[in-house]
This record gives sequence, structure tokens and C-alpha cells, in this order.
Amino acid sequence: MMNRETLQAYLDLTRLNRPVGIYLVLWPALWALWLAADGTPPLSILGIFILGAVIMRSAGCVINDYADRHFDGGVSRTCCRPLATGVLTEKQALGFFVVLALLGFSLVLLLNPLTIYLSFGALFLSVLYPFMKRHTYWPQAFLGAAFAWAIPMAFAAVQETVPWQAWVIFTLTLIWALIYDTAYAIADLEDDLKLGIKSTAILFGGKVQWILGFFQLLMLAGFIWLGQLFDLGLPYVLSMLVVAGLFAYHQWLLHFHKPEQAFRMFLNNHWVGLVILLGIIVDKSIWPVINAAV
Repeated sequence: MMNRETLQAYLDLTRLNRPVGIYLVLWPALWALWLAADGTPPLSILGIFILGAVIMRSAGCVINDYADRHFDGGVSRTCCRPLATGVLTEKQALGFFVVLALLGFSLVLLLNPLTIYLSFGALFLSVLYPFMKRHTYWPQAFLGAAFAWAIPMAFAAVQETVPWQAWVIFTLTLIWALIYDTAYAIADLEDDLKLGIKSTAILFGGKVQWILGFFQLLMLAGFIWLGQLFDLGLPYVLSMLVVAGLFAYHQWLLHFHKPEQAFRMFLNNHWVGLVILLGIIVDKSIWPVINAAV
């Protein structure tokens, strides 16, 4: 029977006590569901994607810690993780990943064949990302692709097809991941340099604030275009103004050139996704009702 310490180690491996990562996966999936349905999506599909985001983010954390098992002990922020301390073995971690992946796949089996087919891409990207930081300075792009893969799956689940507009949302989500995960990498910059781990934070160097500012402007411009593509109105426009304000706040945080401020920027980024989601939900599900009543 599993003792309390081992059970806690498995829970720590999923990082369910740090839900920001779940939000960063979930918000784009919900953007796509609402836009694909042109309003409130079917509740069954909504429930599957919410639960799937929790499970697959947990699985991603497990495989990430497995990939980093020889490095986490040398990083102050990660030295107490279960694989780094030896509380869990590599075999236990891989077995847990398989269980979580099968749970996620069992949910997808409730959807249509196209969505099931696309789910294999999600699994591939989830496994690929953690190993990319050894080989490229752009692991954040692979993370973005993994997180954004829920978008074509959402359109497939609702419409049984993936229109080209879905790939616009995919690209914007990838850009967003470059922003927040580079901020995350800034917090680990010194340890990553010491261990030989690559990241966009290292690649961008002293220009990181300006480059992230460019990505923020690019993301804003892309979401304004997205509003036109999906005929989004005033509530969505107001959400874009709030997002612009959040980006200005993030630039202020980066101005200090301190790891802890960059990490605050990472944590705060989930509000960007939530504000966009609220703008879409109000525009597609609530605003029409208000206009009809008036």
C-alpha cells in the first residue's frame, strides 16, 4: 500500500498545487471552443476539455521532471522535486505518465474520430518539449505548440473540421507562450547557464525586454484581427484594452531586470488569457441576450 510520503510525491509531481500551468493550457482551449461554437459550446465537450487540460498538464509536468531528472538537483527552484530528491524513481515517474496519458486519451475517445486523431499530436508535443531545451534555444516555441494543440482539437470536437482560422488562434497562443515562458526562463537564467540548458531568455540576452514587447504588440495586433475574423464586438474590444494594460504592467516588471519580477510576470500572464476568454464569452453568449432584451 502506498504510504503518505509517496502519495504526496506523486501529487507534487503533477503540480496541482500550482494551477497557473493549468490555466495557461485551459484558457486557449476555451477560446477555441466558444469561437468554434459561435456561442456556448456543448456542455459535454466543455467538461471533457476542462478535465483534459488538468490531466494533460499534469502529465506534462511528470514527463518534464523525468527529462530534467539529472538537472533539477542543481537548480535552487527545483532541487526539492520528487525525482531530484529520490523520493520517486524514474520507473515510477514513467509509469505515472503512462497512466495520466491513458486517462487523457480515454476522455478523447468520447469525441469524434478527427479529434481522436489530433490527440496523438498533443501527446507527441507533450513528450517532445521537455527534451528540446538541450538542443535548441527555442524550447518555449515547442511548449507553445504543445499548449496550443488544444485549439485545433477544440474546433474538430465542435465542427468536425479544422478551419484555417483555428491556426490563427494556434499561432497567437504560441506567441503568447513565447512571452510568458521566456519570463519564466529569466527566473532560472543563472542556473540554466551553469547547467548548459538553453532558452529564449538566454538567446535574447540584454534585448529580452524589447523582444518580448514586440511579441506583445504582435499578439495584440493578431487578436484585433481575430476579432474581425469572428465578428467580435464591444465586449471583446474592451478585453483587448485590458490586455494592453496588463502587457504595460508586465513591461514595468521587466524593467527591474530581476528574476523575481520576471517570475511575477509569468504568474500574472494567466490573467491575460482569462480576460480574453471573458471578452469572447460575453460577446458570444451574453451580449446577444442583452441586445435582444433591449
